[in-house]
Amino acid sequence: MDSFIVAALVLCSLTATAGGDKGAGKARSCSDIRHFYSGNGFSLDGVPQSEISGEHLRICPQGYTCCTSDMEDNLAARSRGEMEGLLKDAGRSLQVSLGGQYKAFDGYFLELLNSSAVTLHETFASTWGSFYSQNSHVFTDLYTDLSHYYRGSNINLEDALNEFWARLLERLFVHANKQYSIGDDYLECVSKQLETLHPFGEGPRDLKTKVTRTFVAARSFVQGLVVSGEVVRKVSQVPLSQECMRAIMKMTYCPHCRGMATARPCDNYCSNVLKGCLANQADLNTEWRHLAETMMQVSDRFDGPSGVDVVVLSLPYRISEAMMTMVENMESTNSKLLLACGPLREKSPGAPEVDVFPKNEKVTVEERSASSANKLGRLVSDVTMRLRDMQPYWISLPRMLCSDRVATGTGAEDRCWNGMTRARYLPEVIGDGLASQINNPEVEVDITKPDMAIRQQIMQLKIMTHRLKNALNGNDVDFQDTSDDSSGSGSGAVCTDEACSRSPRLVVPTTQRPVYPYPPENKKVVKGSVAPNLPSAVTYLLPLLLLLLRLR
Repeated sequence: MDSFIVAALVLCSLTATAGGDKGAGKARSCSDIRHFYSGNGFSLDGVPQSEISGEHLRICPQGYTCCTSDMEDNLAARSRGEMEGLLKDAGRSLQVSLGGQYKAFDGYFLELLNSSAVTLHETFASTWGSFYSQNSHVFTDLYTDLSHYYRGSNINLEDALNEFWARLLERLFVHANKQYSIGDDYLECVSKQLETLHPFGEGPRDLKTKVTRTFVAARSFVQGLVVSGEVVRKVSQVPLSQECMRAIMKMTYCPHCRGMATARPCDNYCSNVLKGCLANQADLNTEWRHLAETMMQVSDRFDGPSGVDVVVLSLPYRISEAMMTMVENMESTNSKLLLACGPLREKSPGAPEVDVFPKNEKVTVEERSASSANKLGRLVSDVTMRLRDMQPYWISLPRMLCSDRVATGTGAEDRCWNGMTRARYLPEVIGDGLASQINNPEVEVDITKPDMAIRQQIMQLKIMTHRLKNALNGNDVDFQDTSDDSSGSGSGAVCTDEACSRSPRLVVPTTQRPVYPYPPENKKVVKGSVAPNLPSAVTYLLPLLLLLLRLR
């Protein structure tokens, strides 16, 4: 009997040592987390006064804890809301930057177009006299078509230019033959001779090439800014997964539950959590970079001797030059048109005949001022800088979101929160993108199930890049249905949220931290080093107790 009592006392002593509270025998106070918890609007009902056993926890380490299951759920929901808010804020900041570029370029281009239209009206009214006053709608319609095309309307630019020259030919022919009665059928025949007779010389062909390249490039560029903003907006609203929520909770609030409120996450630990959470977003990187690079190539076309301002401001001059070419050869052109379309019937006697065309007067092109050149140069430079800054956005998000929350300073890597306790984080940093998450030690990611909402935005980037490449070659492109919903063209580039105006421009960090290798079993070692060891102690002591009983 004595030996049995001795064995029992030994067993109790050893098990008490294995499961005791850090050698002190007294549970620590939960006053810190109670203060934090109530300060964030949660009720203190059920919140323990001192540490309790944590077998009930589903996210945090199951050691001694100050958190109940309800507290864990509440803090998990809070951490998810906070992270989704940070993602939207980061996206909104980028939208502000893209929207600023959109507004700057759009405003400048429309200013050029309006200035060109005003110049044409003022100079043609004096140079072309009654002809212009009677036919000003032909020129107004041209600028309207150019404006609508730039704005994204479904207008074929080459057809619009051909239509302008055909109508102008009809109006000039009628004005040169006022003594004749000319019907619509006859005028239709006249307009059909445009391509055959070339009454305006090479002006229309040269103008078509320059205008098409300029307007296609300008429209594709602003549409690229719109699509970029829409992609950012939609991707920023993609909800985080349940597995991501658990990982963020473990990283953010589990230190509070463990009585380590001041512990901040290890740098590489935070990177792995966020890379797992944003794995699908990182897959935007390739197409996002392609789009930015192509937009920079398009923006390079805006400056120089054939730049956007030179082409737009010279429209009145080029049109007037082409008209003058026809007037100077009016006799020959008129004869050819009469030969092609047949004789005309004279009006009744007494009809007035007026010489309406100017004599050797030419419209002077509006010179490109130094201020205009400087403004466009600064605009192109700023656009290029912003596009270059935004290229690494999607793969830089984890680092950017971790920058303000991780432990820093000398020796921080040995005193940071590694998901289990305050110690060094040993796993290596995982790569970017969905495929790299197969070995992520912090977030369970099913790499066989990509997020379809994000895949749809990747496709939008591919489509936009293809259209921009067409624009580089001067090919007209149709921008209808660029967005995959009915929110309307342009809504993505301009951030209308009041908070957007207060958001700073996003500066994407470019530095990379070193990657530390670790043995594959490291994760188990870290987790096991903090877990209670009571079951294994009982397993070894029971055979000893049985042996002593047999010796009695």
